Amino acid sequence: MSENGQSGGIEARAIALNISDRKPEPALYLVATPIGSARDITLRALDVLNTADVLAAEDTRNLRHLLDIHGIPLRGRRMVSYHDHNSERAKPAILQALGEGLSVAYASDAGTPLVADPGYRLARDVAEAGLTVRALPGPSAALAGLSVSGLPSDRFLFVGFSPSAAGQRRKWVQSWSDVEATVIAFESPKRVKQLLQIVCEGEPNRTAVICRELTKKFEEVLRGTVSELVELVPDEGLRGEIVVLFGHPEKKEVGEGDLRAALADLLGRMPVKEAASQVANRFDLPRREVYAVALEMKKEGS
Repeated sequence: MSENGQSGGIEARAIALNISDRKPEPALYLVATPIGSARDITLRALDVLNTADVLAAEDTRNLRHLLDIHGIPLRGRRMVSYHDHNSERAKPAILQALGEGLSVAYASDAGTPLVADPGYRLARDVAEAGLTVRALPGPSAALAGLSVSGLPSDRFLFVGFSPSAAGQRRKWVQSWSDVEATVIAFESPKRVKQLLQIVCEGEPNRTAVICRELTKKFEEVLRGTVSELVELVPDEGLRGEIVVLFGHPEKKEVGEGDLRAALADLLGRMPVKEAASQVANRFDLPRREVYAVALEMKKEGS
């Protein structure tokens, strides 16, 4: 404390936000928007939203609300709705605006456009037309979840939303369950337990993390094995926006039969060294040992 009884720290002062009024170059700007806290938007995103000639959005009402929060006037600018159900109807107007040398800012409802959101077709069509596409990085639920999870981030796989039908969801889990990576999924809060139960059937001890309401007031992160989280999540599910992450798959015991079957599948199509290297990587085994088995099989075959 200072001599006058007040804290000796630097007094907090409001920072004046100076949003640029400089016109951006003609391009399609993919604007990342907050996933919870409205203050998680970047200054560059506000600049482009303030000056772009045309504003496009998955839901124009949500974008309008975001503009109001940050005091950005519409000033009579055109707003275009672009989502999965009207993309073909809305695309010509956007391409025409870009072709006329105008700038277009596109925002999804929350997070980074094209990440489990509509817009990738728009970016592809704009690029194929020889026009410019720019990304304005910012909030992303997938990356926010990965950041707080404590799971390995050197290699990760984003698998989007799980299918709603139980049979399709099971096949979807099987499609990524053996991938050597941290898996990031979006899930309905009511179906979180069902997803965990499917994974638990094959890998009950796999590490998992549930992120709920990221960046919002009631943010919560649950960590444990899949079997532990199954018991923790109520039958009726959770509330709020959910990101589920799974650590690398459990190490499985590899028998000699499994090893020889994997090598036999490859030896007829590639050199011994390459086949041994691929199988060693797949089963996380010493390459020298796998190479010795592969040589033995090659001699037996000849």
